[in-house]
Amino acid sequence: MRLAVLSGDRAALVTDHGVHDVTNLLPTAAGAYGGPWLPWLEQGGTAEQLSRLDLSGSPAVPLADVALSAPLTRPGKIVAAPVNYLDHKAEMHEQKTIAEYGVFLKANTSVVGPDDDVLLPYTDVRTDQEGELAIVIGRTAKNVSVAEAKDYIFGYTGVLDITVRSTEDRSTRKSFDTFTPLGPWIVTADEIADPDALALRCWVGDELRQETNTSELIFSVPELVAYASSVMTLHPGDIIATGTPAGVGPIIDGTHIRLEIDGVGTLEVGVSGRDAIAYADRPGAQHDARSLQPR
Repeated sequence: MRLAVLSGDRAALVTDHGVHDVTNLLPTAAGAYGGPWLPWLEQGGTAEQLSRLDLSGSPAVPLADVALSAPLTRPGKIVAAPVNYLDHKAEMHEQKTIAEYGVFLKANTSVVGPDDDVLLPYTDVRTDQEGELAIVIGRTAKNVSVAEAKDYIFGYTGVLDITVRSTEDRSTRKSFDTFTPLGPWIVTADEIADPDALALRCWVGDELRQETNTSELIFSVPELVAYASSVMTLHPGDIIATGTPAGVGPIIDGTHIRLEIDGVGTLEVGVSGRDAIAYADRPGAQHDARSLQPR
């Protein structure tokens, strides 16, 4: 099953016949945030329940005729894996991997959806794309084992972990509004035979920048869920970004990013610098200048 969100916080299923609006078929309604699928997941929604829905009263609309929003517009939390591919470790000249760094958090307000724009914050500091597979948690998980971790996964989606290459910590550099494009939909876990064997490709404009297979992950999908749940309780609707491979690079105003993950889908967004400012003009920047003065 492919779970999507239409404008107006409408819940939809994407089938081979088109897009079916199932908002009125769900036992829950969209809350103040998170879109229609978050409260449904929080109340125990399962893929099996969706498979039993009668779609006869919801005529299929061609996918090309609808605009999709992020499948989870504001997840409970976004857990992210740094340096989870060895080739990315090498290109970034990192000394450590996720095994030493652990995971970090991104602001849930950084999520945008398909065809939205990533807004560059600064005119003079490099901002990069990072294409990744994302895990959607389906059950509350705490201290789960690697062997049972997949039982807690509801599905998968694509995510772009946009990053400013400045001096702040990871959570700051990756949490600007629009820095977590998500989508195009959630594919339920039963549709993915092996999440650790998915081809992933990411283009910026016409340049293929990233190409890998999730078999190259340092922490596999089950290991990542198990590790994250050993640190913090995971709740339905939480997102885990699994990490990016080599090939990250600068994005600039007017460019276009396309992420493809086999079995999951294609996520496309634009890039805009319309609100960008000089790094030296950010709030608090005067303290940087003071710290450089001789004492």
